[in-house]
Amino acid sequence: MPEARAERETATTGEGRRIARVLIDSPLPQLDRLFDYALPDHVGDVVPGVRIKAPLRTAGRVVDGFVVEIDVEPDATRTLSEIDSVVSPTVVMPDRLYRLARRAADRAAGSASDILRLAIPKRQVRVEKSWTPVEEAADVEPDALSSALETISRYEGLAEVVAGSQRAAVEAIPVQEGSEPGWATLLASLAAAQLASGRSSILVVPDYRDQELLQTALEQLVPDHAIVRHDARQANPDRYRAFLRTLDDAPCVVIGNRSAVYSPAQAGLVALWDDSDPLLAEPLAPYVHARDAALIRQEQEGSALLFVAHSRSTDVQRLVQHSWLHDITATRRVIPNVRLSTPQELEQTMGQRVPSSAFATARAAAAEGPVLVQVARPGFAPSLVCATCRHPARCRQCGGPLGARRRGAVPVCGWCGRSAHSWRCTECSSDQVRLASSGTERTADELGRAFPGVRVIVSDGTHTVQHVDERPALVVATRGAEPVAAGGYRAVILLDGARMLQAPELRIGESCLRWWSNAAALAAPAAPVHLVGVDGPVARALATWSSAAYARSELEARMPLHMPPTARFAQIEGVPASVRAALDVLVGIGVPKEGVLGPVPIDDDGRMRALVRFPYAAGQGVADALRASVVADAAQSRRGRGRQRIPLAVHLDILEPDI
Repeated sequence: MPEARAERETATTGEGRRIARVLIDSPLPQLDRLFDYALPDHVGDVVPGVRIKAPLRTAGRVVDGFVVEIDVEPDATRTLSEIDSVVSPTVVMPDRLYRLARRAADRAAGSASDILRLAIPKRQVRVEKSWTPVEEAADVEPDALSSALETISRYEGLAEVVAGSQRAAVEAIPVQEGSEPGWATLLASLAAAQLASGRSSILVVPDYRDQELLQTALEQLVPDHAIVRHDARQANPDRYRAFLRTLDDAPCVVIGNRSAVYSPAQAGLVALWDDSDPLLAEPLAPYVHARDAALIRQEQEGSALLFVAHSRSTDVQRLVQHSWLHDITATRRVIPNVRLSTPQELEQTMGQRVPSSAFATARAAAAEGPVLVQVARPGFAPSLVCATCRHPARCRQCGGPLGARRRGAVPVCGWCGRSAHSWRCTECSSDQVRLASSGTERTADELGRAFPGVRVIVSDGTHTVQHVDERPALVVATRGAEPVAAGGYRAVILLDGARMLQAPELRIGESCLRWWSNAAALAAPAAPVHLVGVDGPVARALATWSSAAYARSELEARMPLHMPPTARFAQIEGVPASVRAALDVLVGIGVPKEGVLGPVPIDDDGRMRALVRFPYAAGQGVADALRASVVADAAQSRRGRGRQRIPLAVHLDILEPDI
């Protein structure tokens, strides 16, 4: 681009010329740095944080970007390209947001622009032009504030932690406050207290169900106009309007999913609900977990930070043991009435799905109100086996598991969706299948026949139910999709526990404890909670409501093996030469060879994968080295233009190491 290299007329001051340092919005890793641009007179007064368009001489085109800094350069002889135009005078990237994105990206060996893409919505011109900044603070009614402070007082030392802008892990009381779960009432109360003191709050939850519950609880304590939703399901204008509201000086309450943690609001409190839920792990590069982003934000901005949950994650427990987080529990603990299976019932569950005691409890409770039955999977029969030899029934096209949508239906593949009209077993050639598992619909069908006259409600990924009333009902739900019952469930039956625990995952124990704890918290006071067919440490932790002790024991077991979260892991994928070059760089900076697992081939395209285990103290050095390897690989790919190359990809802090 010869014209970009030519000397241009630039805006100057008495001491030199004005320049802007710009972050280019680009997925290319080699462009993840600040570029100097001259500021011509025609762009007017440019301030940090605005959107601009600037020429990118290496690509010969005009690209989007954000102004990070404005400076005056004494030496005006240096050749610089000029900013093409200012897209909007609105400051959409405050300095605090840029510093958060930069720090989070550096920790994860990623690009700041990838994080800013999650935090800053696309510009909506009409919304921006019609937006009027909010300047007045929202008032919290005295009665609402009194109720909020009473809720906060139920937790030992919580008010002091928030007032001192400290960090804490909070064990939520497993009760319902009216029609909302106790955790939602607690977060709403904390936000109301912050709003009354003139400060904003950011409340991060895993999914839309939690968001709806939290918003309902908030609407009872704070004015509607002070609640700002950060929701990927919103229309683009609504999302941008909400984003502009968080830029105002007037305090607000931001509620949303994982990317809400990057909200530019000047928050006095950041709180995460259920941090071990996998939905809080960002699936897009650079894969920064909302928990890690919140920790970075608290370190930079000094806000209060709370991790609220019924079940303690090992990640949070590690921080508690390192005195990085305070441990907050209720002043008067409430423990659900959990009943474990007896040895005789454990034997019964080998051939009987619901033992007699749980069945009798459900029958008695169903006469009074709703009963929750939690199952592992949705659908009718998610998996089938050969009726003769019990070999798993698999799709002939893709090898996926075959399931049935109803009794007597043609088997359907759970992966590709193809119907297996003429299926035959590959082991014994039988053409008969047997139902090997029960999903929500089959369980509802069976319970409907066992409880005539009682309505049956199914809640799963396909059938979404948020609330049920006090009338008698059997509510069959998958884990995480349990509706909230008015007054609480009269009984909770947790099925398929043994099947859940058999999943080949490192964190399956704490995941099951989280699923069961959240379901048990929906029970009415003193209502029985039956955990069917499970014994051992996880069952005892649920019965005694001691998830922190279970997380502590899990950390002790993982410590000798250096498994997450006692150590950090990095996953590296790419062509063999690129992966080995990155590993050589890591070994060169001191990562021990015994901490490198692989590389091994992972597909037919020539890609390989390696895992690197390293201590937290070496984290920034490893991240910097991996980022340099990614940039070097991208630059080499550009020099070899014309050849199809597989880029080097890195993922730090993977939750489930797999090689």
